[in-house]
Amino acid sequence: MNASCRLLVAGCWLIAGMRGWGATYYVTVTGLGGEPDYEQRFTANAMDLDKVFKGGTSAHVFTLTGKQATKAKLTEVMAEVAREAKSEDDLVVTLIGHGSYDGTEYKFNLVGPDVTAGELAALCDKVAAKRQLIVDTTSASGGAVAALERPGRAVIVATKSGTEKNATVFARYWVEALQDPTADTDKSDSVSALEAFQYADKKTAAFYTTQKRLATEHPEFEDTGKGEPVRAVSGDSREGALMASFTVVRIGAAQAAMNDPAKRELMMKKEELEQKIDELKYQKAAMEPGEYTKELRTALVELAQVQGELDK
Repeated sequence: MNASCRLLVAGCWLIAGMRGWGATYYVTVTGLGGEPDYEQRFTANAMDLDKVFKGGTSAHVFTLTGKQATKAKLTEVMAEVAREAKSEDDLVVTLIGHGSYDGTEYKFNLVGPDVTAGELAALCDKVAAKRQLIVDTTSASGGAVAALERPGRAVIVATKSGTEKNATVFARYWVEALQDPTADTDKSDSVSALEAFQYADKKTAAFYTTQKRLATEHPEFEDTGKGEPVRAVSGDSREGALMASFTVVRIGAAQAAMNDPAKRELMMKKEELEQKIDELKYQKAAMEPGEYTKELRTALVELAQVQGELDK
């Protein structure tokens, strides 16, 4: 492919990547604990997420715990989301609990019948939201990736395979990442899926080191819609591009601005520009150096102007 064609492809990708601002639909489900300690832990994590998610503007929050966390209720909630969500909206599905894998099929353990990864994927496929995030924090969750992945959907799992079957601690640190301002490493007043993953992954590894225990979980992600999950972003891959631009929660000034009708449009523009800058960085190798520098400089100047308006 010659330079002109590469530039055309990069430009088309950028145009396709930009989107109108929409709402976010959050669906959080706790699985069967089996023991009181697990039940309490799963419920506490879910309710913490419920509180965090309800702090956002235009957020639609569905949280299923205890006896309400059944396959039938999950199906009902996802059907409601499918009826309401539009293409410009985002979908975030979080599974907290135990999972199982028999070598062929992953199942999320619920009260009554379990739900398979294939069934969950089918429920999410019916939702029009083009950008989706599924966070499976359960044991054996690595066995769910193949069934869940598709273009436009990021999948985060607590284990690298379906054979890592011990109870996980990843959920605790995923929830913490959405509450701890230090997870916002780029200081954008928002926590992206990639930032939250990196925070939770680091904390999970530190847990096992501190406890002097052999790690029985190794978090991974896949967000290209094809291929094997990875543990980190590499320079020669598009892995991480969707997650880097996927805002899970806004914090601080960004959250306040989104709750202020007078500043909401500016915040929308800011996030679009940040997404464009992220995409430019991923497309750098396919662009002429001068064109890349020009587009990046233009976007950065415009971002600074928008930020200035927000700071007034």
